[in-house]
Amino acid sequence: MKIYYFRGLKLKMMSLTKNLFIPVICSIFISFSGFKQPESKQTKEQQPTDTLMNKYAEVTLTSDISHLSTNEKEMLKLLFKAGKIMDDIFWTQNYGDKASLLAGIKDENIRKFAEINYGPWDQLNGQKPFIDGVGTMPTGAEFYPHDMTKEEFEAFNDVNKTSLYTLIVRDENGKLQSKWYHEAYATQIEEAALLLEQASQLAFDLEFATYLKLRATALRTDDYFESDLAWMNVKNNNIDFVIGPIENYVDALNGYKASHESFILIKDTEWSKRLSRFAQFLPQLQTQLPVDDIYKKEVPGSDADLNAYDVVFYGGDCNMAGKTIAINLPNDERVQLEKGTRKLQLKNAMKAKFDQILVPISQELIAPELRQYISFDAFFSNTMFHEVAHGLGIKNTIDGKSTVRKALREQYSSIEEAKADILGLYLVTRLHEMGEFKDTELMENYVTFMAGFFRSVRFGASSAHGKANMLTFNFFYSEGAFTRDENGHYSINLEKMMDASKKLTGMILTSQGNGDYDGVKNWVATEGVIKPQLQADLDRITKLGVPVDIYFKMGPDILGLN
Repeated sequence: MKIYYFRGLKLKMMSLTKNLFIPVICSIFISFSGFKQPESKQTKEQQPTDTLMNKYAEVTLTSDISHLSTNEKEMLKLLFKAGKIMDDIFWTQNYGDKASLLAGIKDENIRKFAEINYGPWDQLNGQKPFIDGVGTMPTGAEFYPHDMTKEEFEAFNDVNKTSLYTLIVRDENGKLQSKWYHEAYATQIEEAALLLEQASQLAFDLEFATYLKLRATALRTDDYFESDLAWMNVKNNNIDFVIGPIENYVDALNGYKASHESFILIKDTEWSKRLSRFAQFLPQLQTQLPVDDIYKKEVPGSDADLNAYDVVFYGGDCNMAGKTIAINLPNDERVQLEKGTRKLQLKNAMKAKFDQILVPISQELIAPELRQYISFDAFFSNTMFHEVAHGLGIKNTIDGKSTVRKALREQYSSIEEAKADILGLYLVTRLHEMGEFKDTELMENYVTFMAGFFRSVRFGASSAHGKANMLTFNFFYSEGAFTRDENGHYSINLEKMMDASKKLTGMILTSQGNGDYDGVKNWVATEGVIKPQLQADLDRITKLGVPVDIYFKMGPDILGLN
């Protein structure tokens, strides 16, 4: 998972968010076959340029690479090329023909907005089309035929239909069939795999070289287990690389299909040392979760990895609209139980969001006497423990019939990101109480968490991370954890907020363990929404010109590699 938000959300709510939400089932479906876009789509801009682009602030992604060897710098060039291929594949999965869409847009800023959104739908505004004639975004994106009904999918008898790594297409007779990603994108996958194999020959670190080779094989076979295990061993390399079909946020129809993406990361050694000591406490924290023993009986792998990085490239799913600021991977429940997860904090992207978005929001909506508690260290630690929380809890339903992901289907991402948000705050609290976390005052973490609501819910109704934040916000309100004065400033009641976080953590973990699809669906539908008073406060932020998120100027030339 990844946190966008916050987000993990890698709401990644978010996900669960980069998204999943209660789908609106249209009564009329657009006819579709393969990857051909509907001919009715037009490219007439319908909104003022400044209204759209004001949502984003440009950030240059860079890092000091002077300590890297010549081989490492050459390896980076190859990784940028492989990452770009993932970006191209994701365009196909989210929209279709990128070139034809962009060629039909005359306004340069509208074209940039389409690039940010990987299509003609505003991902931070309920996926509303910003180009005339486009229509609504298909709930299943391009992973399924547009004319496929849920009933048809349920009747489709194919064991591979729920795989993360298959498209559902129609054969020559119009019948549904599964098609593996490595077959659907064969040319691009082979090119990316060859680049990874070339990069492995330049890697100084044996574990990283092994991972790159195995990942190349995984791309060719859609079997990622061995490469995920190998990635867990990458601990000492200056460069890290995440690549492949990973998150399932975009499939809002079923929550099954993973989207392609990539990150290129440069390790921040100093900050990583600050984080590494907390990994030892994860098994103990699992046993202290505020829930009955049956919901915490699983023992997550102890080979957890907490590190900080500068991110220098985002490609594909992670780069669409709201940007990831931390990563918790692998998602495979088998790997998590056997070895754990790696929790990577994207420090430079996180700092950009803190400075350009969270601080201005706090100055408008947080009570003046509490603004002193807004700190980057608290934002960083809240984000880190959000990612830690993804690895804790329960991965399989207590009846043993399914993973939580499969049981909750398209609702999984939202409730998982909500879990990570609130459980992360609970973990920070427990470590404070144990005397093991002294980087910040507890008040800093809670006030900064409160400010984070207003940042993350602006990701919109289509975002798993936005819905996750609203579940928590509305629950905190019902528990009296915060108040709003006549000036529109928010204050927290620390004791009530601590109690509410513990209570909500238990409720979410119980729902996940029970695989309670109907209960979670109803919960998200009723409480994962922005209510009128909050919307009015969010409108105040927008009028002030505070961006919703960031987009990047990035590439090998930014690092001086060309």
